Amino acid sequence: MQQPGPQDIRRHRLRAQRLWDHPADDADAALRWLLAFQSQEYAYARWSLAQRTGGPARDNAADVDAAIAAGTILRTHILRPTWHFVHRDDLRWLMLLCEPRLKAGNKGRDRQLGLDAATVARSNDVLAAAVTDGRHRTRDELASRLTEAGLLEDDGVKLNGAPLRGQRLGHLVFHAEMDRILVSGMPRSAESGAVQQTYASFDERVPLLTADYDRDAALGRLTARYFASRGPASVKDCSDWSKLPQADIRRGLEAGGQEGLELTEADDVQLWFSTAAGTNDGTSPAENEPPRADLIQCYDEYVMGYTKTRGYLGGSAPAALSSTVPQHVLLLDGKMAGNWKHVLKPGSAELRLRPLRAFSAAERHAVDGAVERYAVFLRRPLTLELA
Repeated sequence: MQQPGPQDIRRHRLRAQRLWDHPADDADAALRWLLAFQSQEYAYARWSLAQRTGGPARDNAADVDAAIAAGTILRTHILRPTWHFVHRDDLRWLMLLCEPRLKAGNKGRDRQLGLDAATVARSNDVLAAAVTDGRHRTRDELASRLTEAGLLEDDGVKLNGAPLRGQRLGHLVFHAEMDRILVSGMPRSAESGAVQQTYASFDERVPLLTADYDRDAALGRLTARYFASRGPASVKDCSDWSKLPQADIRRGLEAGGQEGLELTEADDVQLWFSTAAGTNDGTSPAENEPPRADLIQCYDEYVMGYTKTRGYLGGSAPAALSSTVPQHVLLLDGKMAGNWKHVLKPGSAELRLRPLRAFSAAERHAVDGAVERYAVFLRRPLTLELA
């Protein structure tokens, strides 16, 4: 790839990320390819995996749900850190790689919340006992165990406007995730019909490593898989995505991460990519062909996988959801062209779309096709409302 233009980079990334061409066989394979996938908004994150999987979107939804229930796909705090889906075969080594930085970054917040090492150790013991022998607990159930142990009191105190008790609970659970005590369990249906997330024992759901942990090998694995699945991307992109120093990313490239990768340059930035991962198999639009529309969530890896070079997206992608304003991302040929959100209703749904510009007839046809694919995934009639 010699001096690629913005559209070249967008097309290569969409193919590498499996949004265009070469879909994964199933949700398991899609996540293995991506290594980690931000799942801040659970319902939308399911769609992000499903749309990277071959086959009907209706079947893909069931495939994602089955993998999450079985524990093939796990959800935990890692990397930046925020909620991510990670394949169970990758979580242990990835957590070992991230753990020192995550713990160091948490010290100031622990002091604010009055959580010392002894308190965290006691909490870990209580939480480990709560989920042992295959028991999957909701967050409220874990809070009850910590309260019974005298580790969590409702003292009415607030910090920065939020109840201190809830903040302490969140950080005690976060410590248990970092210390490989807790990981996501099987989702549970509540009486209201809503899905409740649960926690389970890390060691009961995550396989042991088959070899001794080696940090350089882990860095090589992370960099190789990041650039293959998200390239063309820069060292800083990978650093911002993983929150590992750029020196570590370069070390990972030297430790085997360069295998199968090539280097190019655009806008005076060096970009690593995999030639094979970005190959067009003929199913994505080429020049002079009808446009392609994709509905992606605002935390999709096509957005969150880059920082230094996110500008190729072509718009200002939002960093947080709003209850009233559509903030997910509509792509037209890989470039941001609008924002959207869904509103679920009994037996139906509404997709609210806010275009950033006027659409041609061909673009509107492509958007209608993307909305229909999402309706099939949701398994309910979906009406489109332009904001």
